[in-house]
Amino acid sequence: MKKSANPSKGICEIRNKKIFHDYVVGETFEAGIVLLGPEVKSLRMGHGQISDSFVRPNRAGELFLYNVNIAEYKFCEPGEYNCTRPRKLLLHSSEIRKLLFAIEREKMSVLPLKIFFKCGLVKVNIAVCKGKKLFDKRETLKKKEAFREAERAIASQMRNSNGR
Repeated sequence: MKKSANPSKGICEIRNKKIFHDYVVGETFEAGIVLLGPEVKSLRMGHGQISDSFVRPNRAGELFLYNVNIAEYKFCEPGEYNCTRPRKLLLHSSEIRKLLFAIEREKMSVLPLKIFFKCGLVKVNIAVCKGKKLFDKRETLKKKEAFREAERAIASQMRNSNGR
């Protein structure tokens, strides 16, 4: 989970970077999410976690986001508050059909990539994902390391040529 906040504008974004290591990310969608007032305030402060969350449909064909941990807003009066309650996602019907097809027929996972604010509204970026095998993860790490070494070599060449 990564939180990036700009205190002057009050912009907060909660990311799940581990997704790209564990899954092959396919098509992405931007969805609205149904939240309570204190949950929105808590997200604005950056108190949220989406590392273990996932999307699952209910029997009525609606999509819900599970295991999103939004901490209780500290200025709210204490009461019955469930940090990890299922939260309804707001999508167009064509997008819901695509996601339901991916979940039920293709046996894919739908996972959140990030939670962010857009024009004052809370949005969730979700993606259709397929789990990577261990050898795929190793291969990805090897490619990243090779790319880093090439970047270092280019940077050192640039430093040496400018020093002459």
